[in-house]
Amino acid sequence: MGTLPEIEAAIKQLPENDIRQLAAWLEECLEQMWDKQIKNDLTSGKLDRLIAKAEANIADKPVRDIDEILNNS
Repeated sequence: MGTLPEIEAAIKQLPENDIRQLAAWLEECLEQMWDKQIKNDLTSGKLDRLIAKAEANIADKPVRDIDEILNNS
């Protein structure tokens, strides 16, 4: 595998359609990486404090439907 500058130079040589396909593939790859990170963080308990805080905020304050909030503006 080449270095990042080599890869960037190679990408610049591609036809526009190929670059767009590559961009779509990279976006999907990043989404899968994000999903995996969130799953790992949930499993490890890393998000427990934030979830508890969000649940406490919901319990302490009335929750309204987003459409209701947007229509009242």
